[in-house]
This record gives sequence, structure tokens and C-alpha cells, in this order.
Amino acid sequence: MKKRLLCLLLAAVLAAGMLAPSAFAEGEDDVTVAPGYDYTRFQGAGITLNVYNWGEYISNGTDGSLDVVRAFERLTGIRVNYTTYDTNESLYAKLKSGGGDYDVIIPSDYMIGKMIAEGMLEELNLDNIPNAAHIGESYRARPFDPDDRYSVAYTWGLVCIVYNTTMVDEADLAQGWGILWDEKYAGQVLMFNNSRDAFAIAGKLLGNSINPHSEQEIAQAAEKLKEQKSVVQSYVMDEVFDKMSGGEAALAPYYVGDGVTMMADNPDLALFLPEEGTNLYLDAMCIPKGCRNKEAAEMFINFMCETEVALANAEYICYSSPVTDVPPLLDAEMRDNELMYPDESVLARCETMEVLPDALNSAMDKAWSDVRSYDASGGGWVMPLLMAAMLVLAAAGYWRKAVRRRKNQL
Repeated sequence: MKKRLLCLLLAAVLAAGMLAPSAFAEGEDDVTVAPGYDYTRFQGAGITLNVYNWGEYISNGTDGSLDVVRAFERLTGIRVNYTTYDTNESLYAKLKSGGGDYDVIIPSDYMIGKMIAEGMLEELNLDNIPNAAHIGESYRARPFDPDDRYSVAYTWGLVCIVYNTTMVDEADLAQGWGILWDEKYAGQVLMFNNSRDAFAIAGKLLGNSINPHSEQEIAQAAEKLKEQKSVVQSYVMDEVFDKMSGGEAALAPYYVGDGVTMMADNPDLALFLPEEGTNLYLDAMCIPKGCRNKEAAEMFINFMCETEVALANAEYICYSSPVTDVPPLLDAEMRDNELMYPDESVLARCETMEVLPDALNSAMDKAWSDVRSYDASGGGWVMPLLMAAMLVLAAAGYWRKAVRRRKNQL
């Protein structure tokens, strides 16, 4: 997405003395940081940080944006090995299996709570992250981390429906989440390829919470998702960008920030927030248990909370920033976007995902597997029938051979 960096505005802020320059990453990725923090103390130490983040989730230097990773490297002398994942569940599985050696990760609210409960995260030393004080009160002391001991907010936002105005009758939007089940759009609907988001949407459509309270609610949502399969073109995560931007699908539930990015690539796209309400998510920076470079990882988290860095990320990825100084610096198009920075009337219809008990997590995993393997065409009976027929034919052949042997013996 083509981003508009607010260089002139930042220069004016600096000139007014609101942001006193203290250190710079000199070169094409210049960045100004607040005074009083020593970002140079690990220079020459040969440290490499392994950062594991969502795809398309950091300002990376394209389209004239700030290359955040490169700026950090230039400023600190720390090398960053930056890799990505596509769902909270894949992140969790990677860490749980011991398949990753990471220093900084950025999971979502409910997954952070799950990881805390399972002892998978290091407790942060906030003395090394003074910029955490710039995080707004609304994004601190959340239920998944009530004492802010394990996480520092990175971004937040809502789940919406992205739709192609040339392919969707806007009168149909009155169906709310139900439009994703409308046979009129069979083969043109994309759906989340992760269980929590998919079950949250089905739950809302059924009039339930995005946080199921019983296995019965999970079963009801699973049946609803099976009903949807006849209209679903494919289940996606990052693949949604190419499909929606390229006009390959008409409808997709996704995150508002990514929806704004897709709209910039395809002017035929628009966003819609269903009346039933939606998920308000918060992604936060954490350090996995056993991290080898904890203080350097805390330095990276502090850097990500610098006003100029947080602004660059907010502009590039179009997600809402929890850093209090950022929204006033955004251009009016982003700052006044009611889906990016919604008012209380919208927030009142939102819920945040909670940590589910193990029994409900297991039930949802099994139900999601059943949903994904369900054959909506009704053809699911074909293979079992063919196998049964083959067994019957084999038995019949064996019987005929046995009869022949008996006759020959006579």
C-alpha cells in the first residue's frame, strides 16, 4: 500500500520542542528517539534478535516508508532475524513444539493469556521499556495480562467485512454477518482460516458471545459453519490480500487495518461493520520463556513504542495504534476513520476474545477439524459407498473361487 509519511508534520513537532531528539539511525532510515535511553549499549556485542510477527505487520521500507527493522539495526548494532506466521495457533504450535528460538513475538489477547497460564512467557522488566508509559490506559491492564507483567500493546482493531462494491448488492449488507452465508454469493466468499475468528463470527450470527461458554455453543457454531461451506470459495489468512485486491472474491471477513490496505490497492473495495457487533482485538509484544537476549529484546520493544516508529507502523499497516501520541499525528483520512478509531457507540457492540478453558479449546479444535473436512456437496458418502461396494465385490469373488474349488474337488 502506498503510505503518506508525515515528515513535515514531525519536523514541525520537533521544531516546537515537543519531541526532543536524542539519537539517530543515520542514513536512509533516519529515526528520532526520545532522550535518556541508551540504544548503543549492545553495539559490538554480536547479538542477533529473532523476531516472530504476523505477515504484513510492520513498516518495511517499501513505498517510501520507514524500514523499522533496518532503523533498529543501524541505531543499536543488533542484528534482527525477522520471520512471520499467519495465525495465533501456528505461533503457539511452533513454540510449544520447541521448533522456534525467538526473542520477541506478537500474539493476540486470548493467546497471550493462554501462554501466560502455561508458563510460556518471560516477565518483562519495564525499567528497560520506559516507552511502555506511552501506551494508552485503554490498552493496559487488560484481563489477559491484568498487571502488564508480560506484554506491551502493539496494535489494536476490529474485525469487519471487506466487500467488492461491483460484485455485492449493498442492500444485502443488512443481513450483517449473514451475508457470508448468502447463496447468492456462492463461490465468492472467503472465510478465516483460523478457528477463533471463524467461530466468533458464527457465534455472533447465532446471537451468542464470541467467547463460547459451553460445548453446546461450539457445536451450534460448527453446524453454522458447515452450512456456510457451500458458498465458501476458500479459507484464507494472508492470501486474502491478493484475492480481494485482484477482484477474485466478493466478500471476506478480515481485520480493519488490512481492509484499509486492500482498499488502497483496489478502489472497488469497501468495509462494513455488521450490526451484531464484532471482535475488538489487541496484539501485544511479548518475550518467550527461555529467551537468550532478554534485555536486547526489551530494547526492541521499547524502540517499537517510540512515537516516530509507532507512527510509521500505524501509517504503513493501517492498524490502530495504542501509543497516545500517534493518532493526533495521523492524517485526517486515517484519524477520522470510524472503523480505525471508533467512537463509544461502535465500541459498545464489540467484544474481546478471552482465554477459553482447556476443555472448550479442545472441543473447538475438534469441531474446527470437522468443519474443514465436511463435504457440503453431499458427496461425502461417495467414498465410503465405493469402499463398501469394493468389499462386497471382493467377497463375492472370493466366494465364487471357493465354490469352484469345491466343485473341482468333487
